[in-house]
Amino acid sequence: MISNNKSKEKETTGVSGQYPPDKKLSQNSFEKKWRKRFEGFAVNSEDDAAIAGWSSTGLKARLRHFVHLWKRIPSNDGLWLDIGCGAGTYSAFLVEQNKSVIGFDYSLPTLQKARKKGTGLVCWCAADVNKIPVKRNSVDGVICFGVTQALVNSETVVSELARVVRPGGQVWIDALNGWCLPHLWEALLRWARGRPMHLRYESHHHIRRLMQSNGLENVELYWLPIFPSRYHRFQWIVETSTMQWFFCYIPLLGTLFSHAFIFRGERPLK
Repeated sequence: MISNNKSKEKETTGVSGQYPPDKKLSQNSFEKKWRKRFEGFAVNSEDDAAIAGWSSTGLKARLRHFVHLWKRIPSNDGLWLDIGCGAGTYSAFLVEQNKSVIGFDYSLPTLQKARKKGTGLVCWCAADVNKIPVKRNSVDGVICFGVTQALVNSETVVSELARVVRPGGQVWIDALNGWCLPHLWEALLRWARGRPMHLRYESHHHIRRLMQSNGLENVELYWLPIFPSRYHRFQWIVETSTMQWFFCYIPLLGTLFSHAFIFRGERPLK
């Protein structure tokens, strides 16, 4: 299964995939700084959220949203990958769903914490999402959450996720919403102060195009509205069925007020 082919600061914001990357940041400097941050999170933290660079309330909201979507959509049995697994929050959930799971992360301290506190049924492996060491068409599903904001672009990661999934398999990926009004305001303030972006925003149009151009079909968008941790007591409002209906059927609402979004796509059966 494993191929020999050679060939997150706390929960906040980053620049849209539609926009050119900040010229002050090379791929090496931006992504290397994030790798160092993630290693620091793992060394200095014990709880899942802090290890992954999220607030506790933010990670819980993300997991609840994913579980809600998962229960609505039939999933494939077999082998699943959790790319950018962090402390293994989502890996543990997949194991509960009777999936075989490999958790990948490029931070060795993070994997050590995941192995120490996580389920022994997960195989933990060190790897970079830009070159997943798994053969083409070899897994039944893959999730990649909390990763794209720490990358210079999303092209390679989407291509890699689509590559490793076999026909009929599923790809789940999330990103920070670049068109969310608070994020746009943050980007404007940083631009005005001459400060580079510390995270990268994305456009949902961009991710959809990438998934489709890499051969995925039935690509579906799910908005992920999340209140800042200081206002977490209001989070239940946006998780009600009524508000979820509004976010689903009034696209502009999700575009302007959702902190993040999730996409799910499938490799077509040949």
